[in-house]
Amino acid sequence: MILSFDEVGDLLDELAEEFPEEFYRDLNGGISLLPQAEEDPAGKDLYIMGEYCNDMMGKYINLYYGSFAALAEQEDWTREDWEDELYTTLSHEFTHHVEGLAGARGLEARDALEMEEYRREQEP
Repeated sequence: MILSFDEVGDLLDELAEEFPEEFYRDLNGGISLLPQAEEDPAGKDLYIMGEYCNDMMGKYINLYYGSFAALAEQEDWTREDWEDELYTTLSHEFTHHVEGLAGARGLEARDALEMEEYRREQEP
């Protein structure tokens, strides 16, 4: 099942309301759903679902509709799968934000380790 961009936007709005107000502290750019797919240069058919950004534009979370839609098509997602994946990705990016506020980088280190393991598994 492929949900439309607008349907995913509505679902994301609902899911975002479930997070505590404290998670939004200093997230001055909010949460954006962008239409494109973001392929990860680290691997074929590997997509970036979302990212936490902390740059000169501020602190914000981007989620990539096209990446979700590509996986939904490959894996024949249900609406529940969409909800699970959106919630999991948003939780992950919020963790980056909250850790950043605390000056911690635990999840960033774990992400790097997981990507290194993925690359080793892909070697011929």
